[in-house]
Amino acid sequence: MNGYDKLLRSRKRIMESITQNIHLFGQPPSAGRQYSMLFFENKSMTLDEMAEELGMSKTSMSTSIRSLAESKLVERVWERGVRKDLYKVNDDWYQNFIDTFSLRWGRSISLHLSAIRRSKRELQELIEDESADEEVVELAKQDIEKLNYMRSYYEWLERLVDAFEDHKIFDLVPKNEKEY
Repeated sequence: MNGYDKLLRSRKRIMESITQNIHLFGQPPSAGRQYSMLFFENKSMTLDEMAEELGMSKTSMSTSIRSLAESKLVERVWERGVRKDLYKVNDDWYQNFIDTFSLRWGRSISLHLSAIRRSKRELQELIEDESADEEVVELAKQDIEKLNYMRSYYEWLERLVDAFEDHKIFDLVPKNEKEY
């Protein structure tokens, strides 16, 4: 096996790993193949170039690249004299993780805290209802305690998301600045 074949085998292994794990960023395997190909390119590429390289349709490439761009994993770039859209990998993987983590958990936290507030109001009304069955009132009180625990958890999670977005997480877990 010559040097170029070894290089390709090594790249293929990493590309397969990225493709298998891209779902952690909410992306399908096809976007993983596209992302990993762009990762190893030393230049920006058009959709046509990507489609040709991967043997995928331009429509599929367009859908994947839009999803990758919305997730901030790739970015559109401009080059003088090129009329078509060009794309390249956003190579700040730390920020990629922070953006994905913050977006996904931020939505979840908001949804849960809203549900907890509404449910606690209803349960409190039930507890205060003099005509309510005693057993139901007791269960409502137990549920409120559970909801208080949940609220505490989601408020902690909210602070964790803030720590990621403010980059304070790197005070606790520093980036590995070592060059490889």
